[in-house]
Amino acid sequence: MSLERPSAPALLGEDADTADSAVAAQELDHRTSATARTHALRSAGLVVLLALLAGCAVLSIAVGAKAIPLGTVVDALLNPDGSYNSSVVWELRMPRTVLGVFVGAALGLAGALMQALTRNPIAEPGILGINSGAAAAVVTAIFVFGMTGPSAYVWFGFIGAAIAAVLVYALGSRGRSGATPVRLALAGTALAAVLQGFVYGITVLDEFVFDQIRFWQVGSLVGRDLEIFLRIWPFLTAGILLAVTLGPALNAVALGEDLAAALGARVNRTRALVALAIVLLCGGATAAAGPIWFVGLIVPHLARTFTGPDQRWVLPYSAAIGAVLLTLADTAGRVITSGGELEVGIVTALIGAPVFIFLVRRRRMAQL
Repeated sequence: MSLERPSAPALLGEDADTADSAVAAQELDHRTSATARTHALRSAGLVVLLALLAGCAVLSIAVGAKAIPLGTVVDALLNPDGSYNSSVVWELRMPRTVLGVFVGAALGLAGALMQALTRNPIAEPGILGINSGAAAAVVTAIFVFGMTGPSAYVWFGFIGAAIAAVLVYALGSRGRSGATPVRLALAGTALAAVLQGFVYGITVLDEFVFDQIRFWQVGSLVGRDLEIFLRIWPFLTAGILLAVTLGPALNAVALGEDLAAALGARVNRTRALVALAIVLLCGGATAAAGPIWFVGLIVPHLARTFTGPDQRWVLPYSAAIGAVLLTLADTAGRVITSGGELEVGIVTALIGAPVFIFLVRRRRMAQL
């Protein structure tokens, strides 16, 4: 019995297959290590942002009509003793700072969700008419029921925001094409124009309504106590948790509806969950602090400069950057003017407009 030796071409073919497999394995290892480094860098960046947020929160508590040294602030936070400084920290500045952190995170997340849902880089929460719906409900509560103070009409603002979002989705989903991003944007713009006309009409005709809503309408954290935060924190927390879980689904939707459906993504379900998260986030934030502009517009762009288009990272970065931005803006509003305080909504507009112009002029806007 004779043994046949493999021919030279066969040996060469086996060697070539082995070499190709080795090259493929090396490329896979390289991509895996590169992905691991990218995730490590983004995780480290998120940790840095959270540390920066903690520092901004401490600074927010220290700065005010009566400046409190940072060491005293830390001591009052760790060992409350009922002293004057401790009372100021825990009863006045801590609720305002915590509310600012949650509102900033909510607005940043809502803006990122809006831009991902509509695939429009200049979209922001107001495009769904949520701010206008909340303002219309608050004006109605003051005009009809004579309510005064944010703690009295906070629920009306939340309900108005939710109703506006439902109406926009109902209007935008009519017809065979369903709730496309363009139809939702058009419906939101139209509804916002109608509701803003209603708000302006009532505030011009009724001096009492104008006096009550003027500070809320520009966006403010002044006078917000722990009671307001306790009323809205469950909705803001639920919206934040829901939003950060939608990253993979939004990545699939960004590929296009047909391809996303072919990959098994539930496009309509994703849209409904995104809309629900926006209502919880922007509705709660607007009800508590009033309509604050530009945070939801510029924060997602800042987040994408660090993370790229991956929504799994854009969403948590947007929450952290939004919280830092609003906390710093609220702190800056206390020291910009002497003998008074500038509302946070005005400060974010003064900061946000130049930053957004810089982003438009200096870098190519992300295609969503």
